[in-house]
Amino acid sequence: MIAIGSDHGGYELKQEIIQYLESEGYAYKDYGCYGTESCDYPEFAKKVGHAIINKEAEKGILICGTGIGISIAANKIKGIRCALCHDCFSAEATRLHNNSNILAMGGRVVGPELALKIAKTWLETEFSDEDRHNRRINLIED
Repeated sequence: MIAIGSDHGGYELKQEIIQYLESEGYAYKDYGCYGTESCDYPEFAKKVGHAIINKEAEKGILICGTGIGISIAANKIKGIRCALCHDCFSAEATRLHNNSNILAMGGRVVGPELALKIAKTWLETEFSDEDRHNRRINLIED
C-alpha cells in the first residue's frame, strides 16, 4: 500500500497522483490534507512516515509547495528515507541506491505530467540490494 499526504500547497498535485494510483490499481491511503486551506506540512509528513514505520504502508508520497519542508519533516523519523525528486533520474537513483521509502515532490515546482512520470519511475524501480548500497544505508540508519 502507498501512504500519501500533502499540505495545502501540494493538495492539487496529490489529487493528480491519487488518480494515477487508482488507474494503475495501487492500493493507497490518503492521510490528508483534504483541501486548499492553509495547514502545517509536518503533521502530514509524520502521519505518512509513521504509516511506513508501523508497516501500514510499504511506501509513501508526500507533497508540499516545494517538497523541501515536508521531506525534512519526514526525514526526522527514524527509519524514513525520504527523497525530494523533481526529475526521473533522481527518482530512479534514490530507489536503486538509497532504497528510499518516501518520495517527496513540490506541487509548485513540477507540473502534473512530470510529477506522474516521477511517481511512476519511483514506484516501479526496485532497490538494487548491492552490498555497497546496503552498507551506506546502514551508515545512515546508525
